[in-house]
Formats: sequence, structure tokens, C-alpha cells
Amino acid sequence: MKNLFIALFLLTTCLNSFAQESTYAILSIPDSLKQNANTVLRLDQMDIVIASQRSMNIKTQRVVSVLNEKGLNNIDAFQHYDKTTSIKNIEAVVYDALGNEIKKIKRKDFRDQSAVGGSTLFSDSRVLYLDYTPISYPFTIAYTSEIETSNTAFIPKWYFIGGYNVSVEKCVLNVTFPKGLGFKKKEFQFANFNIKKTADTDTNLSYTATNIVAQKQEDLSPSPSDLFPKVMMGLENFHLEGVDGNATTWEAFGKWYGDKILTGTTVLPEETKIKIKALVGDEKDPVKKAKIIYDYVQKKSRYVNIAIGIGGWKPMLANDVDRLGYGDCKALSNYTKALLQVVDVPSYNTILYGDRYKEDIQSDFVSMQGNHMILAIPNKDNFIWLECTSQDDPFGYQGTFTDDRDVLVVKPEGGEIVRTKIYDDKGNTQDGKGTYTIDENGNFSGILKIASQGSRYASKSRVENMQPNEKEEHYKEYWGNINNLKLGKITFTNDKENIRFTEDVQLSAVNYGALSGNKMIFVVDAFNQYTGSVKRIRNRKNPFQIQRGYLDTDETEINLPAGYNIEFVPSNYELKGKFGEYKTEIIKKDNNKLTYKRSMFLNKGKYSNKEYDEYRLFMEQVSRNDNAKIILTKN
Repeated sequence: MKNLFIALFLLTTCLNSFAQESTYAILSIPDSLKQNANTVLRLDQMDIVIASQRSMNIKTQRVVSVLNEKGLNNIDAFQHYDKTTSIKNIEAVVYDALGNEIKKIKRKDFRDQSAVGGSTLFSDSRVLYLDYTPISYPFTIAYTSEIETSNTAFIPKWYFIGGYNVSVEKCVLNVTFPKGLGFKKKEFQFANFNIKKTADTDTNLSYTATNIVAQKQEDLSPSPSDLFPKVMMGLENFHLEGVDGNATTWEAFGKWYGDKILTGTTVLPEETKIKIKALVGDEKDPVKKAKIIYDYVQKKSRYVNIAIGIGGWKPMLANDVDRLGYGDCKALSNYTKALLQVVDVPSYNTILYGDRYKEDIQSDFVSMQGNHMILAIPNKDNFIWLECTSQDDPFGYQGTFTDDRDVLVVKPEGGEIVRTKIYDDKGNTQDGKGTYTIDENGNFSGILKIASQGSRYASKSRVENMQPNEKEEHYKEYWGNINNLKLGKITFTNDKENIRFTEDVQLSAVNYGALSGNKMIFVVDAFNQYTGSVKRIRNRKNPFQIQRGYLDTDETEINLPAGYNIEFVPSNYELKGKFGEYKTEIIKKDNNKLTYKRSMFLNKGKYSNKEYDEYRLFMEQVSRNDNAKIILTKN
């Protein structure tokens, strides 16, 4: 009996152990969740306890099965901390494909580094992160952490998917809060996802999401933040940077932020004030004074990136930026504001989401939002926007990082939601004028001038600062339609006053014209040919978006080789539709000279998944016509 009891005990222990280990076995994941997935979230649970206006505890459990190398970025095992946020616990356990534990990672094994490389001023802003190199795939990481913070202005979003090719087995959010703090929430994109609200009272909020299959990324899809579910949360009575706040309107929120957080941050040394006044001199025009100041900041300071979520929205002091010559977006915007105050030019700190993909401050949800700061200078009924982190941007230019979105402008009297500059589709121009010659052997030589404005300026002007090998790579990719391309002299004109960037390029290529017997064939459109393709997607699920429209106009003189006659010239072509307009025209000057004209206008917009095939057909027609060929016959 004794031996039997021991045997049963050992068997039960082994079975329990096996059951525990096999919980994380890859085989236990349903096949539906593996389809299209690089990562499977086995469990993602966030428990938020808001004890008071000045105290919040956040516990995170995240069990992630990484199926292949592409899924590594979805582990998300990291935690920021600073003087207001302490890490109570952080650890991880790694399991192999069978669910066997292979490694325990304690706090001391996490990498601990400054959140700002090369900066001593922000040494309090740090990040602990897991730096794990897997032995093989697939594997599973179970990550847990717990933090405590006095900053209750930032309640994390519940945004558990975060991207494509991620499936979800189970995700849970639990929030507990006192009655009197004015807790609020806003739900996004819940339709078509298996999400249940399990509690919604005056002190509790809970959701559970289960069995959400991975989505493949489809060309031209909107940002994941516009497709996948999320919940924003906030308090009407909150705490930030040692200061209590209370706000139910943007006006009150902006007033609090300006009075309590920004006050005292724009003090400058007297010697700097004297220097700035001397620099501006007798200039009376506030815009011209602002240009002088902006140029000074660009030459004097450099940008350092401070991780989002560190240090809230309190900028470092202007006199520290003045002394050190660097800062993050908040610091440099605030420093520029301080310098402008010296010469009596008003300006306002402006909070927004900075990204090439446009994202608005949620105007109907008063809370601490955004990840970036710029400066707004009032100019009659509008604003001049200054991107103070750039050492290259023209004064008042908004590139694709901050254009066309709702932002919070913090005025002395309070906050106001304003739309930043909208670049009209027909103002995003690229104008090409050039000449090319084809000799009797089919060799090509040409010169081209390209002038770009609007949002096109942002993408083109970066070429100026490229290394020579990078420039060559850029142009060979841009003119990928020309085989054997050889670049000659390249010069740039960066007109920052009118925000126009001009490229003057000499180029050549052997065998551009294909010889066959007594005939020569070549593509008419050498300089601005659309060679891409819109991928065919069967049963497309997502809408698609053209973020920014544009207008291309081209005029090219073509010198044909002596001793050849024109046998065939493509017909003039015109295409109009909801997505834009396209037109080409070939004008024959004489037997050896042609003029080729092309215009391409594309509308920005959000379109349904059902319109995708129509757009694909539109672009296919453009591509086909751009590839139209001339046939010459030798005399």
C-alpha cells in the first residue's frame, strides 16, 4: 500500500507538471489562430488600480507565442521608469515549442539603460527591456510586470493587437477607480471583434477579448490604430509632474497645463536675451523676427529623442537648452517660445500626434494625448507652425509628420483644438522639364529639371543631405525603368523662402532604344514613368487610403536619331475617374523632334474595400500608357 501510494503521488505530480508545461505548447493553439500569424497572444492581461488622484498601480501579464522571426517585435517586454514611476516587479519565463520551461529571466537580467542616448540631463528617464535571442522557433515568453506611478494623467490605452499578423487567444482589461475622479472611456473599432464588456460601473471597468484571428496587411490599408480595437481612458481629476489637475473642457485643460506645467520653464540668461535682441535689431515685423529666431535655434540646437511616455509633458528649462544646445520636441519648442518672448512675438505650445500617418487629437475626449510638440505663432486668422526639432525645415513648413490633423494649441486663456496646414492635392506638385536624345545606336542622353513643392518638398529635399553613394542608389531606383543608367552632374536648389526644391540632373544610358533589323523601339516616357503595380487582393477585407494626393506635370523634348523615320507614335490618352485624372500628349515638331506632355493627378481619400479593384484598374491603365513605345524605321 505504501509503495502504491508513492507511485500514485509521483504519477499525479508528473501529470500536474506536464499539464502545467503543456499549457504553453504550440500544439495547443487552435489552427485558426496560427493562420496568417507571426505571433499569438495567448494571454494579455492588464490590471489597473487607480487608488487616488496621485496613485496608480498597473500589473501586466503577457504570454506571447512567437512563431517565426517576424514575430519578435510583438513580445513588448519592456517598462519605462523615472522619478514618478517605479517598477515593483518585472520578470519573464521562456518556454520551448512543447511548453517546457527553458529559461527564467529576472529583473537583473533585463537591460537597463537611459531612455535618451547620449544625454546626462535625462538620466532619471530609463527603460528596462528584455533582450532575448531565441535558440529556435517557435517559442513562448510569459512576461509579467508591475509599476506604481503618481502620474494619473496618462492611463495606458487598451490596444492589445497593435498590428498585423497577430492573433489573440485571450486578452483582459480590468480597471478599478474611485467614484470622485471623473473616470471616462472611449471605445474604438469594436465591431467585428469578439469583445465582451464584463463590468461597467461607477468604480469598475472590464473587457475580455477572445479568439481574434490574425489579419494580413493589405496594400494601402489605413494605420492599424484605425482598424483594430482600442479603449482610451482618462480622469477629469488627475495628477501630472507633481501637480493636481482638473479639466472637463479643452479650454480648462489648456489653461491648467499652461499655468501649472509650463509656468517658469521659459526663463533665459540675461546674456542670451541681449544677444537675441541684438540679432533681431530694429526689425518690427513679428513674422520676420520669428524667422530670425527660428534660424538661430536651427543653427544652435540639436534634437534628442526622449521616449514617449517619459516625463509627461513638462519641458526641460529653457536656460538648460540654452546652455546644453540640445533637447527633445518639448524642450526645443519651449526654448524657441522663450526666445520669441524676448522680442515680443507671442507663440503657443502645441500638442499633437506626430507621424507620417495622420492621427487626430480626439476632440471629444478631453485628456492628455499626443506624442509630439510643435510651436504655433498667431498670424492674422491663422497660425504659422514651427517644427523646432528640425535643423533643415524651412520656416513655417509642415512636412508629412505634422500636417492636416487636429492638434491642441495651448493659449494663455486655455486650450483650443485646431487643424494644422492642409496641403491641397494640387499643391503637392512635381514639375518636370527636360530633354533627351536618342542616337542611331539607341543610346540615351538627357537633362532634366524637377521642381517639387507642398508635401512633395519633404520627400525630395532629403536627397540633398545624402551621401554620394546614397544619391546614386536613390536615382537608380527612381529611374529603375532605364537600364544601364549612368548619372552625370547633379545640382540642387533648395529655395526655403518659397519652399521649392529643384533637382537638375544629367543622365545617360546605352541601349535605351532596342534595335531589331532596321527598326528601333523605345518607351517615350523616360523621366517619370509609373512602373509600380497595385497588388491584386482577392476578397479584400480592409478599406484603403490614399494619404496625400499629388499633381505631376511633365514636358519633355525628344530628339530622334538622324536617318530614322517615325513608323508609330502612341495616341494621345486621357483618363478620368474618382481617383484622379491622367493625360498624355505627343506633339510632332518635325521628323526628328517630338514634345511629350504628361500630367497625373491623384486624389487623397478613404475608399471602401469594394472600390479597390477599380483603383487597381485605374493605376494599371496609367502604367500601361506610361510604357507606350515609339517605333522608328531606318531610312
